[in-house]
Amino acid sequence: MPSATGNKRVKTVSVFRPFIFGSEAKPFDPEKRPANAPVDHTHQWRVFVKGINDEDISYWLKKVQFKLHETYAQAVRTIEAPPFEVVETGWGEFEIQIKLYFTPESGEKPQTLWHSLKLHPYGPDAEGMKERREAVVSQNYEEVIFNEPVEPFYDLMTGGVPAGTPVASRGKGKNAKQPGRTAEIPLSDSPKNPYSRATEGKELDRMAEAIKTVDQMIKEEKEKLVEREKYLAELRETEGVPATTKKR
Repeated sequence: MPSATGNKRVKTVSVFRPFIFGSEAKPFDPEKRPANAPVDHTHQWRVFVKGINDEDISYWLKKVQFKLHETYAQAVRTIEAPPFEVVETGWGEFEIQIKLYFTPESGEKPQTLWHSLKLHPYGPDAEGMKERREAVVSQNYEEVIFNEPVEPFYDLMTGGVPAGTPVASRGKGKNAKQPGRTAEIPLSDSPKNPYSRATEGKELDRMAEAIKTVDQMIKEEKEKLVEREKYLAELRETEGVPATTKKR
């Protein structure tokens, strides 16, 4: 039975961890078609949950349950160790339920996500991607947030600081953070990871430019509206002039 100390929560503290979930699909090479693939299947794909730089996330994520389309044998697949992924073949796109189960120390309920499996490329170079049989990657950046975590779980998340250590002392010392136990987003992106602070900065810059453009459009529309109102006022004034004052 857990001790009273072990059930204490670290007040006014939130711990978050970034991760990626999604899928990757590629059409069969006619010369290397999997021998066990059904004749109507056209692609090999995998659905996954992973760290943003492929770092180990099993210290907070115990297992992942993937619920596939009902036409698959054993449609519910539970993966209890990294890599948290399911590799399959198929011909159609469908929605996959992904349920995250956290380590027992967390005391947290499972979290459910949904992902739409993408087999076919989209975008301006879709036809070229089809011809080159390139992989179609569809993934999302996500963050899981643990508000006021219990002490044992907080210790795990921050690098193994013993339970009961005063909050003011946590995060200090050589054992305060273990390799891979980080919530930091990479400074720059890489071919395997498009999620970084640099990417975030570029997106914020694009949003700022878009806001400027919208503001300018609103300003121009207001000016046009003022001109229209002025024109209508002149028309009303003209129509209201007495007939006797008009030229005959």
